[in-house]
Amino acid sequence: MELTAAHWMYLVGTLVIIFTMLFRQNVVVPAILVTFLVGWIFSGSFTFGLQTIFNASLVAAGELFNIFLIIAIMTALLHSLKSLGTDEQMITPFQRVMKNGHISFWVLVFVTYAISLFFWPTPAVPLVGALLIPVAIRAGLPPIGAAIAISLAGQGMALSSDYIIQIAPSLTATAAAVDIGTVADRGFILSIVTGVVAITFAYISIRKLIARPSTDHLLNWNNTDNQNGDTEGITESDPVAKSKYSSLFAFLVPGTFLAIIVYMILAKFSDVLPSLEGGSGAALIGGASLILLIAASFFRHARSSLQNVSDNIVKGFVFAFKAMGPVIPIAGFFFIGSGELAARILGTPVEETPSFLFDLILASQAYIPESSFVAGFGILLIGMITGLDGSGFSGLPLVGALSGALGDSVGVEAATLAAIGQMGSIWVGGGTLIAWSSLVAVAGFAKVPVMELVRRSFVPVLIGLIVSTLVGLWLF
Repeated sequence: MELTAAHWMYLVGTLVIIFTMLFRQNVVVPAILVTFLVGWIFSGSFTFGLQTIFNASLVAAGELFNIFLIIAIMTALLHSLKSLGTDEQMITPFQRVMKNGHISFWVLVFVTYAISLFFWPTPAVPLVGALLIPVAIRAGLPPIGAAIAISLAGQGMALSSDYIIQIAPSLTATAAAVDIGTVADRGFILSIVTGVVAITFAYISIRKLIARPSTDHLLNWNNTDNQNGDTEGITESDPVAKSKYSSLFAFLVPGTFLAIIVYMILAKFSDVLPSLEGGSGAALIGGASLILLIAASFFRHARSSLQNVSDNIVKGFVFAFKAMGPVIPIAGFFFIGSGELAARILGTPVEETPSFLFDLILASQAYIPESSFVAGFGILLIGMITGLDGSGFSGLPLVGALSGALGDSVGVEAATLAAIGQMGSIWVGGGTLIAWSSLVAVAGFAKVPVMELVRRSFVPVLIGLIVSTLVGLWLF
C-alpha cells in the first residue's frame, strides 16, 4: 500500500508519544491530539477528526473492559473479605515460605510463571494478585517489586513462548512457512534467556528498596488505593471487627482458587472437561469471585448484604476506572495502527482501511541490509514496534512473514528470526513495556502507577531482549 499523509502523521504521533514517555511525562494529551490529527488528515474533515478521538477511546474501552471488570470484581471481593477480617488470616500461611522480601520476589516469579505458562497471564494475575501480593508486601517487598516480578514472569517470560497452548508460535510459524514445533522450541529457549536476564536485572534494581518484614507495610499499602491517591478503597481507617466466619473464608477463598487451578489442569490434559484458554480462565475466576463476594457479605451481615454487595462492586469499579482511565485514549491512538480496529474507529470497511503501523513497517522492509546481525535485530525492532498496539499477538503474522522472506537472503533460518520477532512483539506488547496493555491489570492489583512500572521494566527487558537475540543468532 502506498503511504499517505495519514501514515506519516501516525509515524510522527508514535515518535511524539515515545519521546514523551522517555521524558517521563504523561502521554494522554499527546495521544488525544495525534489521534485527532490522524483522523482529520485521513478523512480531510475537521469534524471527523474530532469524532475519531471519541471513537478511538470507545473502541479501546471495549477492548480493555475485560481487564476493567476483573480488577473491579477482585477489588470488591477484597473489600468484602476485609470486613470479615479474613484478609489477615488468608495470607498468614504463606508467611512460612515468604519470610522476607527477597524470597517473596522469587516466589512471585515462580508461581506467576507456572500458572501463566499453562493458562496465560490473564487468570494468573488476579490469582497471584489477590493471594500473594499482600504477603509479599508484608514480608518487605515494595509494591513495585511485586508488580515487576509478576509482569516479567507472566506477561513476559511465559507469554512470549506460549509453549503449552502454542497460539503465538502457531501464528508466527504459519506466516513464516516453517515448522511450528521448531519456532516453539526456539521461542521457549529465547524466552527463558530473556526472562532470566530481565528478571535478574530487575531484582538488582529494586533490592535496595526491600525492607524488613512488618505489618506496617501492608497497612500502608492498603491505604494506597491507586496511583492518584484515592481513598475510597480498602484503608486502615475502615472499622474492622473480626467475624466468627473469618476463618471459614480464609480457607474457602484460597480453596476455591485452588479448585479452579485443578479444574483448568484437568481441562487442559484430559477430555473429561472442556478446555479453558485465555479469557475463559479469567471469566471463571471472575464469576467465582462474585459468588464469594455475595457469600462473604451475607455472612458478615445478612440484612444489609444486598446493599453491601452493591457498594463493594461500586468501589471496585471506581478503583478500576481511576487506575485504568488514562490508558484508554493512549490505547485508542495505537489501535488505529491495526487494520481491523482502525476500521471500527474510522467507520470504513476493513479491506479499505489502511493499517498505519503495519504499512509503515512493510515500507521499511527494503531498507534492511542483508546481514544476519542486522536482520536479527531488525526483526526484533519490528516486533517491538508492532507490540505498540498493546496486543503482542497482532504483529506476529507480520514478523513471521518478514522472517520467511529474509531468512534465505541473510543466512539465518527463518524459524530463528521468527522466534526473535516473537520475543520482541510479546515482551513489549504482551504486557511488560506498554501501559495500555494487560500490564495495567498488574499495576492495578499492586496499586502502583503503571507508567512507573513501565519505566522500571524498560532497561531490564531491553537488556534481556538484546542478550536473547545474540544467543539466538549464535545458537541457531
